[in-house]
Amino acid sequence: MKEPEVTLELALEHGLTEEEYNRVLKILGRTPTFTELGIFSVMWSEHCSYKNSIAQLKTLPRSGGRLLVAAGEENAGLIDIGDDLAVAFKIESHNHPSAVEPYQGAATGVGGIMRDIFTMGARPIASLNSLRFGSLSDARTRYLFDGVVRGIGDYGNSFGVPTVAGEVYFDESYQGNPLVNAMAVGIVNKKHVASAVAKGVGNPVMIVGSSTGRDGIHGATFASEEISEKSESKRPSVQVGDPFTEKLLLEATLEIIKNGWLVGIQDMGAAGISCSTSEMSAKGNAGMKINLDRVPLREDGMTAYEIMLSESQERMLCCVKKGYEDKVKQVFDKWDLNCEIIGEVTDDGLLHIDYQGERKATIPAFELVLGGGAPVYIREQKEPEYLKETRKFNQNTLPEPKDLNEAFLKVFSSPNIVSKRWVYEQYDTMVRTNTIVGPGCDAAVIYIKGKNKALAMKTDCNSRYVYLNPKEGTKIAVAECARNIVCSGGVPLGVTNCLNFGNPYKPEVYWQFAQAIAGMGEACRKFETPVTGGNVSFYNESPDTAVYPTPTIGMVGLVEDLSHITTSYFKNEGDIIYLLGEDREEVGGSEYLKIIHNIVAGDSPQINLNEEKKLQETLLNLIRKGLVKSAHDISEGGIAAALAECCIINQEKQIGCEVEIPVKSRKDFSLFSESQSRVIISTSESDSLKLEPELRQSGISFLKLGVVKGSSFKIKDILEIKLSELSDIYFNTIPKIMSGEE
Repeated sequence: MKEPEVTLELALEHGLTEEEYNRVLKILGRTPTFTELGIFSVMWSEHCSYKNSIAQLKTLPRSGGRLLVAAGEENAGLIDIGDDLAVAFKIESHNHPSAVEPYQGAATGVGGIMRDIFTMGARPIASLNSLRFGSLSDARTRYLFDGVVRGIGDYGNSFGVPTVAGEVYFDESYQGNPLVNAMAVGIVNKKHVASAVAKGVGNPVMIVGSSTGRDGIHGATFASEEISEKSESKRPSVQVGDPFTEKLLLEATLEIIKNGWLVGIQDMGAAGISCSTSEMSAKGNAGMKINLDRVPLREDGMTAYEIMLSESQERMLCCVKKGYEDKVKQVFDKWDLNCEIIGEVTDDGLLHIDYQGERKATIPAFELVLGGGAPVYIREQKEPEYLKETRKFNQNTLPEPKDLNEAFLKVFSSPNIVSKRWVYEQYDTMVRTNTIVGPGCDAAVIYIKGKNKALAMKTDCNSRYVYLNPKEGTKIAVAECARNIVCSGGVPLGVTNCLNFGNPYKPEVYWQFAQAIAGMGEACRKFETPVTGGNVSFYNESPDTAVYPTPTIGMVGLVEDLSHITTSYFKNEGDIIYLLGEDREEVGGSEYLKIIHNIVAGDSPQINLNEEKKLQETLLNLIRKGLVKSAHDISEGGIAAALAECCIINQEKQIGCEVEIPVKSRKDFSLFSESQSRVIISTSESDSLKLEPELRQSGISFLKLGVVKGSSFKIKDILEIKLSELSDIYFNTIPKIMSGEE
């Protein structure tokens, strides 16, 4: 089949700018072939090249702490956890595919992030996610929500990795463009860590796993443009996942890595063969000669262009040590997977692509990749106009609710606060039997087999705060993630991020992005949690609106002794309840403001990172001394919602409380303020005598709130509600909405 003639017009259709096309002409010294144009277009897409974000990302703390590989060097971050073990973890977006095909979009998001973990030589032990949708009152939102959750559940359950934590938010800003961020965590012995590199002249290059089809062609380019009415026609850009094949691929991959037969290995995610061949070559200062006739195909009549750009799932590219080809092939044959030599490593730095007796592409690998010759842009920034309006907001002008019981029940019924049990009951949270604390508490805790320690993990971001104040809001996302890890008994180790924003060519969006990066960098330095890598997802816009800027933080922490594991809920009648931290009556961007007054305005809560760090250190110290029975951070819904959750989230043993909350200026502000750096803890009456001197010595502010008792949630002189009523709201709101009962 004759390839189309390449012109500027065709290059523009492929998403390249005129400047970029001229750069391609200069690099090659000629007009590119159609296949070469396709390769440049995907490799220089935002999704692969990070051309509009890498300059900002480089300002983040990308080394230090226990980090074993610097950010961006490998498929996932790697942090030393002692005993010759390391934890590999990463988060990525699958937003655009999930918007047009929610089930497969979400499923392949899980599959892709798992491959990033096991190509490091790590066995995946846990999956997390962060999901954003429009209003649940909308039928399309419910369709997307249902499809995404089933996609995540079916893939993870079939693959055999527990989905243990996550977050789900609903807001109108995500109506046309849901966000689906998937995170995976794995464990590897440090001597078996694999790298995504190709080097050594003559070493064979092998493609392993599934056959290559036409699914996902231009998926990377599709992820680098705004969602529109045309998006539905891009359904072929959504890949199709097969978790059972991936499970086989996992076992085969870990076996060949452990046996030491590989030089390097990389997942074929975005941009497929184009990406893995060019990135592995560039990393090894090498080239590759590839013959596409040897690639196992699942469809007839595929062109070189289609084979190079296909994003068919469950495939890897391996650079094998010469002489071990047969051994590698035997392993893949045993697992009934394709394994074909498709080329070899060269020393000329060029990608040579041949197909059906013709040379289809000759491109310097370095010129294609991030950190090499791929374009890097610093975009124009402008503070958004809407902030002038939101900052005018004066919370003191709000009318006070006549009935605080009623106001509380309305806020507590928000889909952003109630239990997401409807979601996580569709996930196998216990497969592999390592889950100690599953969904529902501040962070998940996963046992490290054979050791007296565990990993705590969490995803977090309040995008309303980021919308109102991108820098403070992102600091809060990092701080809250760290606080959740500490509340579970862990010490924060490192961060991965998924940066979901609108169109970077819009100066207001780029300003939000740059501010968020600045806030993240500041917070990560304070908590000594280097950024191990992650994902940037731009163009999260529909014809009507851009999503709230959503820099999702994924964090992993180490619980250094199993006796330190702490959960969120009250344990025994008679225990004493304390508040750590201070309320500043901040309701800007709060759930209360949105639910009761239908306003998103004001400033985000403020955060003092020194204060937050001191709070976390004090709390971890108290937990390690065995003085804390429960710990739960205060977030959406304020202290009222947090206390209610402490009473009911353990369905097997729900216990009420009687507390007194001092009112600063107004009862509603004191109940629903979302001031940061606050945690509710409980301790036994006898231990409270040891706890209070420790708290006084620490210098953090604290308050004795009351006692764990009874079958009601009671705040003196303000409200009293039966636990049975709270429990019904908390656990049944989302199931009722999804079943059409509400």
